[in-house]
Amino acid sequence: MPAKKQIPSRRSGCPLNASVEMLGDRWSLLILRDMMLRGFRSFKEFLTSYEGIATNILADRLKRLIAHGIVTTQEDPSDGRKLIYILTPKGLDLAPVLTEMVLWAAKHEETENQALVREMQKGKEQFIATVQQRYLQKTRSGN
Repeated sequence: MPAKKQIPSRRSGCPLNASVEMLGDRWSLLILRDMMLRGFRSFKEFLTSYEGIATNILADRLKRLIAHGIVTTQEDPSDGRKLIYILTPKGLDLAPVLTEMVLWAAKHEETENQALVREMQKGKEQFIATVQQRYLQKTRSGN
């Protein structure tokens, strides 16, 4: 009989609390951003992110995202000793959430990457669909 998946306990049943407990810090959100928008899949790639995440924090956040079923792993086809990280359908469903967060920040704060913001503002639904489709194509092709 296969082992049951251990679901982390929550402080409350509130849906917002569940979201915060799964995604709750900037590092998890930035990892998801880099997966969706930059196509990062390896531990080494995540370390090159603009914000400079420490290796111990990266390892912890990847474990948390895996435990919550947002990210999964598989062997790197080019080096079986390494893992690649892949968004699950649950993780890819966060594209609209991240898009809304970017648009909210751009509305209320001075931010960079205005080209990305304008693309999102021009056609939010199309932007989200394109990100999701591009991610799925890349994952299927193994690139």
